[in-house]
Amino acid sequence: MTTLEKAKLWLSDTFDEETRKAVQQLIDTNSPDLEDSFYKSLEFGTGGMRGIMGVGTNRLNKYTLGQATQGLANYLHQQFPGQEIKVAVAYDVRNNSREFGKLVADVLTANGIKVLLFKQHRPTPELSFTVRNKHCNAGIVLTASHNPPEYNGYKVYWNDGAQVVPPNDENIIKEVYAVKFDQIKFNGNDSLIEWVGEEQDDVYIDACMANSLYQNVGRDNLNIVFTSIHGTTYTTVPKALKKAGFTKVDLVKEQMIPSGNFPTVASPNPEEPAALSMALDLARITNADIVIGTDPDGDRLGIAVRNLNGEMQLLNGNQTNTVLTYYILDQWKKAGKITGKEFIGSTIVTSDIFFDIAKKFGVECKASLTGFKWIGKMIRDVEGKEKFICGGEESFGFMTGDFVRDKDSCGSILTACEIAAWLKSEGKTIYQYLIEIYEQVGMYLEGLVNVVRKGKTGAEEINAMMTEFRTHPPKEIAGSPVKEVKDFKEQTKLEVATGEKSVMNDIPKSNVLIFYTEDGTKVAVRPSGTEPKIKFYLSVKASINTQEDFVDELPKLQAKIGKVKEDLKLV
Repeated sequence: MTTLEKAKLWLSDTFDEETRKAVQQLIDTNSPDLEDSFYKSLEFGTGGMRGIMGVGTNRLNKYTLGQATQGLANYLHQQFPGQEIKVAVAYDVRNNSREFGKLVADVLTANGIKVLLFKQHRPTPELSFTVRNKHCNAGIVLTASHNPPEYNGYKVYWNDGAQVVPPNDENIIKEVYAVKFDQIKFNGNDSLIEWVGEEQDDVYIDACMANSLYQNVGRDNLNIVFTSIHGTTYTTVPKALKKAGFTKVDLVKEQMIPSGNFPTVASPNPEEPAALSMALDLARITNADIVIGTDPDGDRLGIAVRNLNGEMQLLNGNQTNTVLTYYILDQWKKAGKITGKEFIGSTIVTSDIFFDIAKKFGVECKASLTGFKWIGKMIRDVEGKEKFICGGEESFGFMTGDFVRDKDSCGSILTACEIAAWLKSEGKTIYQYLIEIYEQVGMYLEGLVNVVRKGKTGAEEINAMMTEFRTHPPKEIAGSPVKEVKDFKEQTKLEVATGEKSVMNDIPKSNVLIFYTEDGTKVAVRPSGTEPKIKFYLSVKASINTQEDFVDELPKLQAKIGKVKEDLKLV
């Protein structure tokens, strides 16, 4: 079926007048958006279904959301026959999120499913927490994380509070694709809606404190600057900090106003220093010790601390997680809680430093595919046998404990501030603490390159790039021979020197390639599951014994990252 034929199907009486008019206009004007709106259907990636809002099968709208929810409702009835089914539904600050949240609730209640619907926008981790706390069968959150304003999205959680993974995700998709648009039940039953308000914030915050705090030192002497970057955490983080005893908190007031247009930033992504520029400006005025920002749905956090020159510097995701992980494991060790049956979680594209840290403290580091749904799965797979302590991935996500089964900025922020307060009382900074960790386990430096390729042609270009790397892998990177190639799509590991190939089947198939060189350099390549880009994760390492060694090695590693980019033609 051609794209035009697919579009014309949306001119039938199945679709409302507003939708029909919008589709007709795309056809009449021969708009370039017509092809991208209809050439495929939105798919579930590492973060669920995410796309540009608008009409069409490849857009997020009333009908694609309705189809997804109808398919989920059908699957829930199959999985929990004869039971009262409950689904928690939350939404972030994005444009149309509130309306989409009610629409999703209507489809569920029209199918006889009880819905716990948040009255106002709330962070994604609070939804994950609520699924387990309220004994729900599933959860849904309307969010596109840190994507541009024209995006929205739809994440599905299972009854353990984690995002759906195989076989549930695959089975849900089969049900979704089996639903015709005229089979969607839109006429909801409000009597099946239970509204969730601020009282749930307190339950969630108390759980964050119970799972994320270890010692109470100097909390009233830490100068904090916080920004929600127009997102949902204005409802939880300031309240949590206050409740935990952090009294010196300055808010970036202009960015505490929720808005799906994110008016003060080019991108609401705390991974990007520009997103924290207003917070950093405020930090100069207040002489802050730490600056913290979160993304729109409140699961990612960016942290800036004072470097050796006393200037505020944004830590990358691996560095933040290194500090959090080392501190938490150290607290567990001091409390005598490490028995040999504990583990931390990471991902295959995240820094290998977490294997070194885990080894130092006598715990296991389990690595999964990208996305916290896989860390959630590893927790569920060994529940009752092994204890999950903490985990994270390089993309500014971390979770403390398993009370939330997704990355959680609130709990992570509480831990980070506790660390900063304790270190300040000792006359040190988080940056110095990071260097001390490097002295113990090795110094790592990471880089990330995103190559954006939009639309259908962009997707084809990304596929061609992956094929080229797969068929003609680099023989040398930054002057060091490639010794090992891991192909997670083919599930093979190649030892370059011997040509020996072995099977890797402990991790599900995924379109990811990882190259290791003889000197420890690591390059991972993968197409994003949620955005039109291919991502290159770069990591180099060195050994240091002192702070002076760190100062000497840092420019060398930075230059090496530059050489890696040059060799891979990324500059």
